[in-house]
Amino acid sequence: MAYAIAFAQSVREHLLTLTARERTRVLDAIEEQLSHQPLVETKHRKALRSNPIAPWELRAGYFRVFYDVAADETDTVRIWR
Repeated sequence: MAYAIAFAQSVREHLLTLTARERTRVLDAIEEQLSHQPLVETKHRKALRSNPIAPWELRAGYFRVFYDVAADETDTVRIWR
């Protein structure tokens, strides 16, 4: 089952500060890694200990994407930073 991906407004602003190549790398990693089974730990994503930003981290090169998953009826991955 595919998860929907929702971005916080601050993420959109952060993405605009990246170069086109960096932005593509981050967005491709989000699509590839988080659209299916975002709650399974892998080499590039892990659950974080008590963290005020988000409970999960995705690594895309030297960039970090912080997210959580809404397990309600919509199954949405929310990208916070």
